[in-house]
Amino acid sequence: MLRCLALLLLVTLAAPAVGAGPDADSGTISIMRPEPGAPVKKQRGHKPAAKREPAPKGFGVNEDTRRGSSNPVYPLPSSGPQAPLPTPRIEQPEHRATVPPPLYVPETGRTLPNLPSPSGTETPQDKAARCAHQAGVYGPNATGNPNAYIGSCINQ
Repeated sequence: MLRCLALLLLVTLAAPAVGAGPDADSGTISIMRPEPGAPVKKQRGHKPAAKREPAPKGFGVNEDTRRGSSNPVYPLPSSGPQAPLPTPRIEQPEHRATVPPPLYVPETGRTLPNLPSPSGTETPQDKAARCAHQAGVYGPNATGNPNAYIGSCINQ
């Protein structure tokens, strides 16, 4: 039994080596046309291609018709190196600080200058914040009643 298995293994391993002859190309397929003057290899197992009849008119394209454009297509010449684009100039609108006119405080009899607003246009919320800040900057000695000062500043 052991001899049969060893013999079977030996035959199995030796069969592919015996099948390939000395002139076999080891199974590689070449699609290249041989160079002129090179010896022609004899191919085994291939039958000559049978000549097909041309397809009747109206069924696809005939084999001998040309395909593609009859005009040659040439590549466009490349343009030379181009200068980099100039850096775009970003213009910022000028925000001039608008200063409201000075505010007269009747309780103290003083005229206090208004602080400039940080932006050109001032929303009611910005105006209220500016007036509250001014009341804190000038203090109660200059403004008298801070709530009255803030109210008159906002309504100015």
